[in-house]
Amino acid sequence: MRKDGKRLRDVNPMYTIVPYIMCERNDALNNVTVKIPYAPLHSYLNASRKKGEPISHMAVMLAAYVRVLTQYPVLNRFVVNRKVYAHNDIKVSLVVLKPGSESDETMGKIDLALEDTIFDVNRKINEYVEVSRNIEESNSMDKLVSALTRIPGLLRVAVGLLKWMDKHGIMPKSIIDASPFHTSLTISNLASIRTKEIYHHIYNFGTTSLFITMGSPEKTVEMVDGEPKEVRYLPLGVVMDERIASGLEYAQAFRKFAHYMEHPEVLEQPPESIKLDSPFVKKEKKKKKEK
Repeated sequence: MRKDGKRLRDVNPMYTIVPYIMCERNDALNNVTVKIPYAPLHSYLNASRKKGEPISHMAVMLAAYVRVLTQYPVLNRFVVNRKVYAHNDIKVSLVVLKPGSESDETMGKIDLALEDTIFDVNRKINEYVEVSRNIEESNSMDKLVSALTRIPGLLRVAVGLLKWMDKHGIMPKSIIDASPFHTSLTISNLASIRTKEIYHHIYNFGTTSLFITMGSPEKTVEMVDGEPKEVRYLPLGVVMDERIASGLEYAQAFRKFAHYMEHPEVLEQPPESIKLDSPFVKKEKKKKKEK
């Protein structure tokens, strides 16, 4: 029934029960700081600039995230109304400052694909930022909010109705497409305003199960070969909904995520294989039988 996901009915019994115990996302928040060694990442970004194809920190992060989804599709799940779903696609919410402003922000979404390389992701981010910053008018979400606030009391009624429709899976696709709360991942680059990473809550409304903030690179002193050495890290504040995946799956996925960010050259090639979530696997098997 939902326009943005498929119901999973063959999940581990524990994940059928847990949403009844932890009914909302704020019941099920786990958070962790993922520290990415900065030296190899910095070297890669410098090398890409010298080649005439500059790549951003954000592109590396999103390319790493997409590559992880090819091996851990459970991270692209969400829970609504105590039911577990798999996203139909990969949409990421990004925050962009409006032109000529240091504080006025807008949120929009970027579409990614499991087959994307780091070059594909970098191009899509550049196109999204360029369009967002050059648009004089508000985006879809800004227009929707503006319309709802014109009539006193309408916003409260409208938001209540939207929440009810979302809960029961009858939200119109046009609103889902405009909503920054209906995504696989929400990400915020706090390094762009020179501040630390934070643990940003994930919203009860919508479908986002992961929120990542990127902080400014930080220095620490570690013992290397018995000698103190200054090391730089890129800190990421990660908040996740524990109802979509086990702690082991999250741990394995973010170890792989950190590996890709430390070795972004791997992301220049398409993935060697792609694991699909339950409903997509069934669909593939059915097509093979028909042939």
